[in-house]
Amino acid sequence: MAKTTTDHTVIRQWIHDRGGVPATVEDTRGDSDGAGILRVDFPDPIGDDSNLTTISWDEFFEKFEEANLAFLHEDKTSEGELSRFNKFVSR
Repeated sequence: MAKTTTDHTVIRQWIHDRGGVPATVEDTRGDSDGAGILRVDFPDPIGDDSNLTTISWDEFFEKFEEANLAFLHEDKTSEGELSRFNKFVSR
């Protein structure tokens, strides 16, 4: 079952517990200092060809608040495994 939160501590802990890092889609950053579209990057030890760029937690949460987002996430899969399902949604 998915839950929604805006609590920065909960979001950071959920991402950390799954080995993720705050990221942005590189092509959406533009020429400004904007963070672009937010994502969670789960680094792949074998190699990753995504266009995600790691950003600081400060930059991540600044963009999160500016865009008035909430974090939709699932703690466990239906099989009871740790889930990585997440999505950023409007508040």
